[in-house]
Amino acid sequence: MARLWWITLLLWRTRLTKVAEPLQQYVNAITPALSCSFSDAPLMAIDLEMTGLDPTSDQVISIGLVPIINGEIPLAKAQHLMIAINGSVGQSATVHGIVDNQLQSALTLAEAMQWFLLQTKGHILVAHHAPLDIQFIQQQLIRCFGHAIPLVFIDTLAIEKKRRLQQQDFLQQGSLRLGASRARYHLPVYSAHNALVDALSCAELLLAQVAAMGDVNKLTVNTLIDVRG
Repeated sequence: MARLWWITLLLWRTRLTKVAEPLQQYVNAITPALSCSFSDAPLMAIDLEMTGLDPTSDQVISIGLVPIINGEIPLAKAQHLMIAINGSVGQSATVHGIVDNQLQSALTLAEAMQWFLLQTKGHILVAHHAPLDIQFIQQQLIRCFGHAIPLVFIDTLAIEKKRRLQQQDFLQQGSLRLGASRARYHLPVYSAHNALVDALSCAELLLAQVAAMGDVNKLTVNTLIDVRG
């Protein structure tokens, strides 16, 4: 987890940089959330489906968003969209199940990023293995706006790794995957590789992790957050 002063510094430096107005507004809106208690913090679980795992060359196909408000998950506010891409989804369809004809009426990347910024503005992002999703989002922002911005997030995989290493010295391969992590908290089994379902799975996992930590009322969000500049 990053120190709060470092996150604040990155955000401050971005404010001094000339970036597109939607990006500047996004950076300005996140500051109040950094000092919230966990229960009061505006959180948004996210998940992406992509054509591959290289943020610089692969493309985002779909985004799932699930808010966490006052320690609860309002399913009515969950959202999912698909994004039109250049070329074909190729072999990645065997992972996420999305085929080319499903993307024919999808949003353009520019429309999708405008939507993402609007829906997540002022929220701390939550993801499992968050750095990968964050790198992809930043690459999409570069493609649309010519610039990336620091994104503040909570990584449920990093939380689980820290908790497991406090209990044992060795981690089994695959033990930190989303499904395996959820199983330790007796959460239900969901089908994987759907952006909306995986975002919901991540949101539920975070709440279970936090509940296992003890007194939620004493937990501040700055003990969990990290940033990618």
